[in-house]
Amino acid sequence: MNEVSIRLATLNDLETLLRFEQGVIEAERPFDPTLRHEAISYYNLPELLASSQSRLLVAECAQQLVGSGYARIQPAKAYHQHAEYAYLGFMYVAPAYRGQGINRLILDALKQWVAGQGLTEIRLEVYAHNQPARRAYEKAGFTAHLLEMRLSI
Repeated sequence: MNEVSIRLATLNDLETLLRFEQGVIEAERPFDPTLRHEAISYYNLPELLASSQSRLLVAECAQQLVGSGYARIQPAKAYHQHAEYAYLGFMYVAPAYRGQGINRLILDALKQWVAGQGLTEIRLEVYAHNQPARRAYEKAGFTAHLLEMRLSI
């Protein structure tokens, strides 16, 4: 594998980031029967890129974007011990580059940014039946915390 570098995403990356977003959505469709069947979008990428409260990173290999992820500072619930936490999202690695530690590089860079913001808590959401994603996050030190449940009527 060529060397992978992690850098801050820019508006010049938007076209690729939009493709990555659709990759995330397609990977998650089997786990979520509530997603609409037509084209959808999860993220406001220009806002994530511009906000001082978020850090959107990309992984680059041989001058090609191969992965992404963001951390966004959010207010915690009034009853939590911490006032703010970082929420992770848009964790994506192109299929040909999976299993090479790229997600971990992105996570490590985001954790470093979060720590630099003085935050002590990072949260993310993962579908309960998405075992590969759950294992990857557990390997990175995350633990299951709360299970959201739903009922179709």
